[in-house]
Amino acid sequence: MNDPFKQAERPRKVLVAEEEAEGRLDAWLAATLGGEFSRSRIKSLIEQGAVRHKGVVCTEPKRKVAAGDQVEIILPEPEDPEPKGEDIPLEVLYEDSDVIVISKPAGLVVHPGAGNWTGTLVNALIHHCRDSLSGIGGVRRPGIVHRLDKDTSGVLVAAKNDAAHRHLAAQFADHGRTGPLERAYQAVVWGRPKQLRGTIDAPLGRSGDRTKRAVKREASGDAREAVTHYEVLERFLEKPDATALASLIECQLETGRTHQIRVHMAHIGCPLIGDPDYSAGFRTKVNLLPEPAKSTVRDFGRQALHAYLLAFEHPRTGDVMTFTAPVPKDMQHLIDALQQGDDAL
Repeated sequence: MNDPFKQAERPRKVLVAEEEAEGRLDAWLAATLGGEFSRSRIKSLIEQGAVRHKGVVCTEPKRKVAAGDQVEIILPEPEDPEPKGEDIPLEVLYEDSDVIVISKPAGLVVHPGAGNWTGTLVNALIHHCRDSLSGIGGVRRPGIVHRLDKDTSGVLVAAKNDAAHRHLAAQFADHGRTGPLERAYQAVVWGRPKQLRGTIDAPLGRSGDRTKRAVKREASGDAREAVTHYEVLERFLEKPDATALASLIECQLETGRTHQIRVHMAHIGCPLIGDPDYSAGFRTKVNLLPEPAKSTVRDFGRQALHAYLLAFEHPRTGDVMTFTAPVPKDMQHLIDALQQGDDAL
């Protein structure tokens, strides 16, 4: 086997095991490097011959480490990213060496995929961050820990290195149950929930269409827990019987399933205005609206959903960071038109 240390020009790091050192080489290195690389990435580097243990190249991740052992590792340069960066404008709310927070516009796909291999947020972040991306899994790319649907706008955070990626991913997996993670959305929906404040606890799974989701029985094989808390902020075109043609609501997620708010609001009879997938049965309601609300709703080309608030613990400092973004112009125009409809009554 070729010894990469003989021709290596990449940075090296020499480590000496402390008195309490014990256990596998890969686990010890991952802990000693302070989360700079994941254990799986360290294991891969060892197997590639990028680690010397007591002066000898070691390709066995499970080799035992003892007090006083000297370990040398070649630190890999991150590989060039796939996909490629693209100069797409971004509204950056915050950025440092670990994270970047942006306000995503409606219409921007987060991650490349079938039918959207270019022009995505990931392409934009690769171009914007350039060399400040130290690599996720050895590749110079941003770490996406949560997503917003293409036509949902709002605040989104991405990691710029492995350690930040793992820390943020753990927070989102916990859904804020034991930590400070908080996600809040504003939505304009048809009708008005029966209760002005409530919780929708309804498992979600795939519907007949693989791109859609539906409320499922808990016994269903693909049913996954989904909990949404909501509060009605404003009612539009309210009638004497306390019903309303539309409402502005705030939703807070306790879980983060695909299309969760969209499906849950449709489940209680209040689908999002403009939602092409879950509000088909409400399209004729536009005829009940006075102008200018009627024309504005008819022309509104996406689901009226905006992720206006995101709070999380910074992966390096431990500080709780909170970011907000006002609803975009198209959604504000929709709200204004509905308010004017109230005035016309």
